[in-house]
Amino acid sequence: MAAITKFWRDILGPREDVSKDFAHLLMREVMRTELVRVRALIVVALVIMLGISLVHALFPEVTQRVWKGINPNLVQLVLAGFIAFEMFVHRTISHHLKLDRDLPFYRRYVGVLIETSVPTLLLSLQIESMGPVRALGFVMPLVYFIFIILSTLRLDFWLSAFTGLVAATELFAMAMHYRPVVNPDPEPELYYHLSRSFVVFSCGLLAGAVGVQLRRGFAASIRAATARDRLTNLFGQHVSPQVVERLLLEGAGTQSDIRQVAVMFVDFRSFTASARSRSPQDVVDRLDGAFAVLVEILDRHGGIVNKFLGDGFLALFGAPFEAEDPAHRAVGAAREMLAAMARINEGSTWPLRIGIGIHFGEVVAGNIGSPRRKEYTVIGDTVNFASRLEALNKEFGSHLLISSAVHEALGENVADAVSLGDVPVRGYDHPVRVWQLG
Repeated sequence: MAAITKFWRDILGPREDVSKDFAHLLMREVMRTELVRVRALIVVALVIMLGISLVHALFPEVTQRVWKGINPNLVQLVLAGFIAFEMFVHRTISHHLKLDRDLPFYRRYVGVLIETSVPTLLLSLQIESMGPVRALGFVMPLVYFIFIILSTLRLDFWLSAFTGLVAATELFAMAMHYRPVVNPDPEPELYYHLSRSFVVFSCGLLAGAVGVQLRRGFAASIRAATARDRLTNLFGQHVSPQVVERLLLEGAGTQSDIRQVAVMFVDFRSFTASARSRSPQDVVDRLDGAFAVLVEILDRHGGIVNKFLGDGFLALFGAPFEAEDPAHRAVGAAREMLAAMARINEGSTWPLRIGIGIHFGEVVAGNIGSPRRKEYTVIGDTVNFASRLEALNKEFGSHLLISSAVHEALGENVADAVSLGDVPVRGYDHPVRVWQLG
């Protein structure tokens, strides 16, 4: 008994408070399932019409024995009217869905009453032709269960319960109305029909319970999708959306792996000194405008911003996802970024210059940090050397420097590459060959 009480408490318990956006998304999902229910009813009615037509055409004597002179076309007419009504309901729901509006609740209850009364109308025709005993023991009372089962797609306990109530009440009313006038023992007949109607009503309650569980499943899916979108929007402002996708897909336990990656460091030259004479808002606006252009170029070339570093950033080609020809992509993006900065500086009172360093090699990529806070990043000598390359732009007065590894990966596509020779690099024991691109 305690388990049953808990079950119905869960079903009929108060609905939790939800945001307007969540309620709106759930409303649209419910209306979509209602469209599925309506289409299912239309298909069922068409199948029944086709079955009756085939039986009447192929086995007319069966029709005569079953309907005893009642024209089957009358049944077809009732079903055709039912299909027309369901098409109207389908159109109404679709129209409200397009307008982003919910259906008034009373229209749903009126729809339940009309739909569930169709089997009652057909049952009355059968009783008139077959008699109450044969008709009530034939197939038509079972048709109520089609409506009860499909009512679960309304995802509303009370609508399913109302469907069961209408079916049970009308079935009991038909049995009592057409019961034999002379009956030596009416009491067992009353219990017989009342028990059957109680089972029908109970099925409506159970269908409502199933509908509630389906609704909760939809709600959980919407919550998960909403949380995912919120997380993507939140962290996507700080790291690349691709990184967010990887974190969401693989979780905090992502295993680190070794990848061949083109690493790009970008830094605004002398930005800090020129920013001292300007307001903080002017500095942020200028940086945001430049970053917006540069990041858009990176996106088009298949690169991602792994992290912003004050007035610069670290970009990756080949992580967290594989990329074809990462070195080519990185250099192509760098050339376009320099051209874009030249356009941005035209007529500007605050021209910006950038330095870019690109190196290509192996890195360790993965989630790194504490158990409470992790960050997807890349580490290794490839990253360190790319950073050192970018810093060398100050020494050579250049804008784009690449390593020998990048030069070799580009092959014949670097006619404008100029060797700066073997250059001493801070943190390295021996000079390293560096190339400048125009």
